[in-house]
Amino acid sequence: MGDRLFYLTREFKFDSAHNLIRYHGKCEKLHGHTYRLAVTISGEKNDEDMIIDFSFVKKVVKRKVLDRLDHAYINDIITQPTAENISQWIYGELKDELSGANYKLHEITLWETENNYVKYKEKNV
Repeated sequence: MGDRLFYLTREFKFDSAHNLIRYHGKCEKLHGHTYRLAVTISGEKNDEDMIIDFSFVKKVVKRKVLDRLDHAYINDIITQPTAENISQWIYGELKDELSGANYKLHEITLWETENNYVKYKEKNV
């Protein structure tokens, strides 16, 4: 990619329940969160002067992530559903479909609460 890089972010919310099976504390009990998810894509503008269409990002995230995690028991999908593991799983689900000739998936930010979040991106990406 060239010397002008843009970062495009689309945010989402979903509600899920989980419990942390390898954790000793309050969160080992079943509980839920309203998660906030930010999907960030980096890239250069295409011939339409955009990196990627926001509606395409929304469609992919809905199909690959929200339809599976919203109002779900995350332990059925991710054995130890910490914020770190959930964000890594989301990245893996989206990486291939949100990569193109002029853009790639840059980073996932996942808020478990209003004040607590984790960022995930792959090294050297």
